[in-house]
Amino acid sequence: MAGFIFATGVENSIPKVGDRRVDQMESCGHYARWRQDFDCVEELGIRFLRYGPPLHRSWLGDGRYDWSFADETFAELHRRRITPIVDLCHFGVPDWIGDFQNPDFPALFARYARRCAERLPWVQLWTPVNEMFICAQFSGRYGWWNERLTTDRGFVTALKHIVKANVMAMEAILDVRRDALFIQSESSEYFHATHPAQIGPAEVMNQQRFLSLDLNYGHRVDSGMYQFLLDNGMTRAEYEWFLGRSLRRHCVMGTDYYWTNEHRVRRDGSTGPSGEIFGYAEITRQYHDRYRMPVMHTETNLAEGPGGHEAEEWLWKQWANVLRVRNVGIPVLGFTWYSITDQMDWDTALREDNRRVTPVGLFDLDRNIRVVGRAYKRLIADWSSVLPTQSYALTLPIEEPDGWT
Repeated sequence: MAGFIFATGVENSIPKVGDRRVDQMESCGHYARWRQDFDCVEELGIRFLRYGPPLHRSWLGDGRYDWSFADETFAELHRRRITPIVDLCHFGVPDWIGDFQNPDFPALFARYARRCAERLPWVQLWTPVNEMFICAQFSGRYGWWNERLTTDRGFVTALKHIVKANVMAMEAILDVRRDALFIQSESSEYFHATHPAQIGPAEVMNQQRFLSLDLNYGHRVDSGMYQFLLDNGMTRAEYEWFLGRSLRRHCVMGTDYYWTNEHRVRRDGSTGPSGEIFGYAEITRQYHDRYRMPVMHTETNLAEGPGGHEAEEWLWKQWANVLRVRNVGIPVLGFTWYSITDQMDWDTALREDNRRVTPVGLFDLDRNIRVVGRAYKRLIADWSSVLPTQSYALTLPIEEPDGWT
């Protein structure tokens, strides 16, 4: 496949908040207007789409599935020659599993991933579990989603199950398609101390931000993080299981970056968003220095303000950062504005059902193009012929879609 990956996505978060399932595909109208959403993707000249079957609707039990919606939508992507980056688990699990504290989740999810790969033999690009660190943090430590725990043990338990599920899913998919590639869409974070007393705590947080990818890639943690994991429920055998995996050669390190990805660690130990201080280029360099892997900017957005150009300015700033990363010699495969349409209730991290639009899409929820959508279309047209062919063998979906039933 020649060229750079310009992508977008369809937001498919499904966390539980108390007894309420938050389904972004539903609240943003995708179930009813998915053909129109694919039209929007094509209108911008985008050929790659982060997209996945709705997990809670498709996976009804161990070995029980409802593929009706996935069959229709993936067949249409294939017909349009839009290459999916298949997003299987996005911040939530079906009710019958419970939550991320369930130790059975990894093996169950691996079987589901294998069945997806068997059903979609033409698909090469996968993101088994989206933003593993954020999912564990919001579910096990912040008390916002799913199990709604507020402890380090809750965080570590969620993290080890989530990352093990991701690793086992990669292995299962590779059993079906040996040239599968995995794009780990992971939040790239940094914590800034705002008082000398918080230098130590900020350093700890800046080690913990790597834990999901450390486990995923079998990267040895330092002694402090090893002690932290064992003190909070991970066994030595569990840790060594991660070290025994060797899947890095099948992976692209996707780094997500938003205005909220950098944090202040305040004098009282609390944290809050700092806004952009280092920026995407510097933080991605830190992650690349640690893992030495090809990268992709897999998520960014900014809400469109009253002037209509705030998101456009953020797009160009992120693109300048991507070029900076590439120009210092880090292999960058692609860039993603997330998502194709506006989202809903992300101003409260999905915790409140206010039905309030988060205007971050390339199109609004009436499927009218936004200012940032026009800017992204121009960016793609201008740069597609400039950036060189990547040396990574990605294949387009050219085979007939057999195996749908």
